[in-house]
Parts: sequence; C-alpha cells; structure tokens
Amino acid sequence: MSRVLLKDVRPYGEGEPVDVLVDGEVIAEIGTELEVDADEIVHAGGAVLLPGFVDLHTHLREPGREDAETVETGSMAAALGGYTAVFAMANTDPVADNAVVVEHVWRRGREIGLVDVHPVGAVTVGLKGEKLAELGTMARSAAGVRVFSDDGHCVHDPLIMRRALEYTSSFGGVVAQHAEEPRLTVGAQAHEGANAARLGLAGWPAPAEEAIVARDCLLAGHTGGALHICHVSTAGTAEILRWWKSRDAAGRVSAEVTPHHLLLTDDRLDTYDPVNKVNPPLRTEADVLALRRALADGTVDCVATDHAPHAAQDKDCEWSAARPGMLGLQTALGVVVHTMVRTGLLDWRGVARVMSERPAEIAGLADQGRPVAAGEPANLVLVDPDAEWTVRAAELASLGQNSPFDGMRLPGRVVATLLRGRLTAHEGKVRR
Repeated sequence: MSRVLLKDVRPYGEGEPVDVLVDGEVIAEIGTELEVDADEIVHAGGAVLLPGFVDLHTHLREPGREDAETVETGSMAAALGGYTAVFAMANTDPVADNAVVVEHVWRRGREIGLVDVHPVGAVTVGLKGEKLAELGTMARSAAGVRVFSDDGHCVHDPLIMRRALEYTSSFGGVVAQHAEEPRLTVGAQAHEGANAARLGLAGWPAPAEEAIVARDCLLAGHTGGALHICHVSTAGTAEILRWWKSRDAAGRVSAEVTPHHLLLTDDRLDTYDPVNKVNPPLRTEADVLALRRALADGTVDCVATDHAPHAAQDKDCEWSAARPGMLGLQTALGVVVHTMVRTGLLDWRGVARVMSERPAEIAGLADQGRPVAAGEPANLVLVDPDAEWTVRAAELASLGQNSPFDGMRLPGRVVATLLRGRLTAHEGKVRR
C-alpha cells in the first residue's frame, strides 16, 4: 500500500495549514510539518481539504449509448470533478431493471477504479410505470443496489409508488422520484411562463412537479419508506418540502438540487440553443433564489449533478427534437462555489455537507462522506478556493459536449482527488 503526504492543506478551509498523511486506504495522521516517508508528496499551498464528493444522480449511458458516455469516460469526469462515488441512473438500453444489467455497470466501475460506481435500479420494468421491477433481486445482487429510480420518467401511478416505498423499506432502500405529472407536461418544451409563451414553446408547469412531491411525501409518511426527490426545480417544491420536514419526525424524505437549477434561468432560451434544454426545465430567477435558500437551510439536502451527456446528433438539432440534459460532473463544484460560497450562503463545511456527507448518508454509504480525521477512509478532494477557470466543453472528459457552462468562468478548482488513498486525479489529469 502506498503512502501519500498532503502538504499544507486546510481541512474544511479552517485554521492554519496542516499536513495529512494517507497510509493505504485511511488517513493516518494530521499535524504540522510532518516529516515522514511517503511514496508521493502533494504540495497543496493551503488548498481546502474535503471528503470526496458523492453524486446521487449521474447518467453514464452504458450499456446502450456508449456514443454519448461510458462508465470509463464518466468515471474520468467524476474523478476530475472531485467525486469519489457516483450513482448511475437506470435509463440505459437495456434498462437496469434486473440483476444482470446492474452487475454489469457495477463491475465496469470496479474494473476502471477511478470512482465507486453504484448502479441505480429501475423502479418499474422497462421504466414503463406498470409493474415493479426486480427490486429485491437487484438489492441482493453483487451490485447491492439500494437506490431505485425511473428517472427520466415519473412513477406516476400512486399505487405502484406506494408498493415501491413499502417494498424497499424492508431492506433499507430508497426510491428516488422524478416528479412530473405526465398529463400536465404532454409536449412540454420549457418552463411554463412568459418566456415560453413569447418563444412559442409548450409549457412545463411548476405544479406538475409540486403535485407529485406533495403526494409522495404523504405516501412516504404512510408507508415508512425512504423517498428522495430528484432535481428539485421550483420554489413551490421547496415550500412543500419545508412543510413536510417540519412535521415528519422520521426524516425519511430527502431532496436534491442540480447545479444548473442553482444558476441558470429560462432567460437563456432566447437563442433556442438546445444545450439549455433540460428536464425539469430551467425556471425563473425567483425559483433559483428560492432553491439556493432551501439548500442553505437544509430543506433541500444535497447537490446532485444530473450529469446527462448526449451524442452530438441528439443536441445539434432543432429545439423540439433535442434530448434534454446537461453535463455536470466537472463543473458542479464551480457552480456551487459561485452560487453558494461566494454569496455567503455556505461555508466549506456546508459544501462538504451538501456534496458529500448528506448524499452519502441518504444512500447508506458507510465509507463516503466521512470526517477529515485520523483513522477515517481516505476518500478526499483538494480544492483551490481562489482559482478561477474557464469551462471548455470540448476539453471535458465526457464524450458529450453539451455543457451550458461552456465559455463561462467559474471559481474553485479541483487540485486532486483520492479514492481510498490513491490519487485518481491531480492537476487536471486522470491518474490510473
């Protein structure tokens, strides 16, 4: 096992710089001016040291759409973005609704070894919303699936949703819901509001999300199941979650917000550039500000990227034909620093909470999101808080180039990522 010495780091951005010795897979020692033998020394120059990031919502496209992304290229993007664990959504081809597919994704992640890849199992067979998938079989498989989602589709039948919550509660699983009442979003192309009306785009109304969230909170309370709300996008949803959490002593409902919903609004639609097309859609400035407040006060638990790479032909076309989705793994930290840290809404401990600790807790990962302390697993990320960098979509590790942040200057740069004590990324390069 190797030993890595991190020189002059500031855990959680606090206090004077210290040295951190990583021995094998754990943090062995933290102190000042450590003089020890090490296989590799990383001179951090006062960089912030945090637990490695955990993404509950990643699309790796494998199997079936390896022209858009693979487990390997997605893992590279994750490591470069500071992630040590990602959850790969089930909307692949074939769908990850059985043990064979989830084990394939899990094994590919282990073979590549840059980040822990946890497959998300489908809630229903083929994502069709008609019949529960093999939830127990996937949970008992080698992949040990604990999170289930039909993301991209809503589990709109309340009886199916109830059964899923009941079933997964028997083995500590979580149902992650894409909240969208499909009867309210037929043909929808953008947030229902003044911009969509002016541009002639069919509207995606906020109540389509909010109605499902309210319903599912009630179902979670009734069944005792664990519910996670994917990509919260409206101020109304934040208020529903705030109300529910104020009365739910069990705390079995959690929620995520994406970086793009923390920063971008539907004002970007004027150009009809499909890079801005996403589901749920970009909302209003009022929604953006409400989501930032909800993340800061814990109403929304965590940041998840909804990293959704697409092949060029699926984005370089007219708006109505374009697939929804945006890249997110390598830009998430920068957006969070821009929207939450530099605005004073979060400090670096807060960043650790929303990007590492809470997502690890929601998913039941015992070795992720742990404190930066001696004896703890060395799943870590080093961040230069003062650095700024310009996003170049063509230079990102993902096969897709559909980043809405292309050309944008973002603060905060990942210096290094360590997975169980091994450098997986350093100074913008993947380490094998």
